[in-house]
Amino acid sequence: MATEKLIPEYLKNRIRELPGGPGVYIFRDHNKKPVYIGKALSIRKRVMGHFRFYGEGFGKEGVMLSQVSRVDFIETPTEAEALLLEASLVKEAMPKYNQELKDDKSFPYLKITNEEYPRLLVARGRKADGAKYFGPYTNAKLLRQAVRMLRLQFPLRTCRTLPKRLCLMYHLNQCGGPCEAKQTGDSYNDTVKELEAFLLGRRDALVRNLARRMKEHSKNREYEKAQALFVEIQALSAVPTPSLRPSGNIVLEELRAAIELKEVPRRIECFDISNIHGKEAVGSMVVFVDGKPARSEYRRFRIKTVTGIDDYKMMREVVGRRYSRVHAEGWPMPDLVVIDGGRGHLAAAKAELDAGGFQDLSVISIAKQHEHLFKPDREGPYVLPPTSQALQVVRHLRDEAHRFAIQYHRRLHKKEAMVSALDEIPGVGPVTKDRLLKRIGSVRKIRSLPASEIAERAGIGEKTAEEILRALGPRKDAA
Repeated sequence: MATEKLIPEYLKNRIRELPGGPGVYIFRDHNKKPVYIGKALSIRKRVMGHFRFYGEGFGKEGVMLSQVSRVDFIETPTEAEALLLEASLVKEAMPKYNQELKDDKSFPYLKITNEEYPRLLVARGRKADGAKYFGPYTNAKLLRQAVRMLRLQFPLRTCRTLPKRLCLMYHLNQCGGPCEAKQTGDSYNDTVKELEAFLLGRRDALVRNLARRMKEHSKNREYEKAQALFVEIQALSAVPTPSLRPSGNIVLEELRAAIELKEVPRRIECFDISNIHGKEAVGSMVVFVDGKPARSEYRRFRIKTVTGIDDYKMMREVVGRRYSRVHAEGWPMPDLVVIDGGRGHLAAAKAELDAGGFQDLSVISIAKQHEHLFKPDREGPYVLPPTSQALQVVRHLRDEAHRFAIQYHRRLHKKEAMVSALDEIPGVGPVTKDRLLKRIGSVRKIRSLPASEIAERAGIGEKTAEEILRALGPRKDAA
């Protein structure tokens, strides 16, 4: 940047953090009020382009930048979606330096026509024709791309007059076929309303409505209709309306409200169980503080009291061992406990917490299917939209706990395989085996060393080392 020395350090650091992909950026003043909102194919490059003018007290750009004290951004999957989002945000916030988007009828709009079976069109200017208009937008080419995307997700007719027979768009699944009553009027209007909600940025409400309808169809055993809605929810998740990347406190406040907690969960602990056919079963606990991983506080648990496959008992053991250390070792208490699993895993964890005297500790679980959240004192699940920042925090916890548990499970499995291999060698007793494990580390490493070095490291005779190498056999990848 030509004027990089003039830019405050906190703004330079923020610009370095900006993503290189498409989305919307928001310049805010010291009161956090938007002064300019823009779209970009690369957020970082576009913002850097603006800041070339930083420190210049003349011209619109220089004056605007002198008021910027914060840069926020919203990532989108495509530049076309950034275009839609930009217009929506500008219309809502009316930033001072976005004058070119205010009430300018020369720019294109999206139009949902006022017909029995409405269509989605690109229109120049607004007319008093009873249609619904969205915009304006600054890039007609991108807007046409956006319309193609929207028609795939919200199939509406494109013909000017209803034909007498089904057209190609029906066979491409881009129209429901109202011309031959393949789609009822009520169903068609539902699609129109969903599109309107999408364009107004109300996608969270849209997803909640779809989830409610999916549940009703499933309850009525209309499984095909339920599956179709599930597919639609998944598709919407792939092209979500992103949120501003908020601070950890904002996200946690959203989580508190979403699952009805009394306090903001600043410290969250998440548990997972990993086992393969009940062998080398392990548990993991990961800790997030203010929405970020606190890796130094992660803990692993090797299952000691449960044999066979019983995830519920394993969960009870791990939870019980963790919270017994509150009294024994002074471990800090979390504001929220998250369990990877459904109602059964949650009930097991809750029973163990109650038995340990932690009845007031908030605990939820996240089910693998549909990622619904469950709470002991609530009959139904919390169904958060896939775009919810609160759900993303819980997902991150769950995924991190699963990764940590799997990592430990693999380490134990590898160690068990080595111990088994050494157990089969005559003359190798517990002391020698312990030295080999501690000083060399793996069967693969032992095989790669000459007998003299094995003898020296493990403190054994060279003949014994040669016997060990013969018994282990050559490396599998040896020529």
